[in-house]
Amino acid sequence: MFALFAAGCGGGASGESDTLRVGLIPNQNPEEVEVQYEPLEEYLAEELGGKVEVSVPTTYNAVVESMVSGKLDLAYFGGLTYVQARQRADVHPLVTEINPATGTTKYRSLIIAPANGDVREVEDIKGKTFAFGSVSSTSGSLYPSIMLKEAGVDYRTDLEQKIYTGGHDTTAQAVVNGRVDAGGLEDRILADLEKEGIVDGDKIRVVQESEPIEGYPWVVRDALSDEREEEITSAFLNIEDPKLLDLLRADGYEKVGASDYDDVEKQAKSL
Repeated sequence: MFALFAAGCGGGASGESDTLRVGLIPNQNPEEVEVQYEPLEEYLAEELGGKVEVSVPTTYNAVVESMVSGKLDLAYFGGLTYVQARQRADVHPLVTEINPATGTTKYRSLIIAPANGDVREVEDIKGKTFAFGSVSSTSGSLYPSIMLKEAGVDYRTDLEQKIYTGGHDTTAQAVVNGRVDAGGLEDRILADLEKEGIVDGDKIRVVQESEPIEGYPWVVRDALSDEREEEITSAFLNIEDPKLLDLLRADGYEKVGASDYDDVEKQAKSL
């Protein structure tokens, strides 16, 4: 499920394009993600003085493959998709967002269940149905699997059924609608869904939350020039427009390095 190594070893294309090609993981409905990041596309184009093309493929893996094949210059990954990409391509992270809820770059994964259901502790999920997000989602699949494992529930053998919804929003709906007994997703996305009235928080019970997880990294190909990389980094660090930051669910940005995601890689390998 959480394989980091794949057959083949494609590398990024050398040189630079006049257009900055940006890819985003579809952690929610791809069309909604694309709309959410249109203002960032405009901001980067203005700050960098060139054309910026943002794409949101329908799967997490498609973003990884595009980075590996050199079709992207910059990608917004989850921690797991980043460590998958760095096994096969010369890439490194630049920045991640500051979480408005914590004032840090960290967030958490949650295991949730219907408020009126039988699941009150993670141990109760054994023999029941569970919804993961994308297979490659850090907080939608990896960390829920870790929490299950720590409670003595093996996601491979101890569930009546497991489904992969493809996104955090769909997982939340599956839990609210009683389609599954429990599910895993990101805390920030659940909070947004409740705030927007898409999900009724009274119908959800938070069963457990994970340890803090380093935020989603913005990742570039090593082949980009130092000057271009510095321009991109500065553009993120200098975002001050409150409306743009709100759309990005950020209070600002901080630099991150490859080692900040070593624990994600370690956890993925352990599973």
